[in-house]
Amino acid sequence: MTIDFISRMIGTVVFALLGARFGVESAGAVGLPVDITSAIFALVGVLIGLILTPWLTIRPLRRIRQTITELPVDMLLTSLAGMSMGLLLALLLAYPLAQLEEPWGELLPAAVSLVAGYLGLVIFRTRSREIVGLLGEQGNKRNRGLFVSGDRTILLDTSVLIDGRIVDIAKTGFIGGTLGVPRFVITELHQVADSSDTLRRNRGRHGLTKLNELQRDAVMPFKILEEDIPGVVEVDDKLVALAVKMNAPIITNDYPLNRIAETQGVTVLNVNSLSNAVRSIYLPGDTLPIRIIQEGREPDQGVGYLEDGTMVVVEGGKPFMDRTITVSVTKFINKDTGRMFFAVPDKE
Repeated sequence: MTIDFISRMIGTVVFALLGARFGVESAGAVGLPVDITSAIFALVGVLIGLILTPWLTIRPLRRIRQTITELPVDMLLTSLAGMSMGLLLALLLAYPLAQLEEPWGELLPAAVSLVAGYLGLVIFRTRSREIVGLLGEQGNKRNRGLFVSGDRTILLDTSVLIDGRIVDIAKTGFIGGTLGVPRFVITELHQVADSSDTLRRNRGRHGLTKLNELQRDAVMPFKILEEDIPGVVEVDDKLVALAVKMNAPIITNDYPLNRIAETQGVTVLNVNSLSNAVRSIYLPGDTLPIRIIQEGREPDQGVGYLEDGTMVVVEGGKPFMDRTITVSVTKFINKDTGRMFFAVPDKE
């Protein structure tokens, strides 16, 4: 039995008893016998219990649990700190307010406590990023304390989460700062994961898996950003506008987003560019072993690949198909899309 079913059964009994009791009290006003009125209201209570109980009990608790789970730790702690400070202020005001004449002496202390606690929570949650940054500047930046974050927040887009290499890059510690994923990017990722297209759905689920890995990773700080850009519909436009607002760089694999961000003065960190930068480099005259696996475009050419996927075009390599030979590099080409080497079979 599911928790929803159990809650419906309990709610059915409770609302049936309440309905029966209300029917007994209302029999005189309705003008019907007590037992009939009680039975009618009990049936209404059964219907209400079956339909509304999960929405009054289980569903709100699940929503609260999901919100707490997805809420970044820094925002959760600053929200609790703000609520505590609001309640402390209300406690200081409680005694003088209690000296007022009735009914104000009884109503105002409780009302001020509710309002002050709520305002403290909202204010600290809204400004949590600034508060955490201020505490991080005052503390020792070399220590990974509870409130210490990096000098900058780096925004991630949907494409880099689906790609997944950002998890391994983050674990190396080469990126300085805090990785931030806006809530609207996570929403887009969920939409991709719920797509009817199998390939698109698998990509979305892979992105969600990588998102969870980033949240669990203790090497690099990570947080979910609740900031939104009102009036902007497209996710890419929202991300660029948020980057401009926060003066934050963006990590992406999306070439159009890359171009749009650069035109607006946003720093872009492209994972593909990083991958190309750390690939193996061979200078003309260097020799290396390569396995020829396919023919090239030109006659007598053979093509092989390095371990990192870099293409090596071997002039005169076609006769060595499906064999590993030693080749001598003649030249290489660097492009935005990658690197390519040209070589000839080593005479030695």
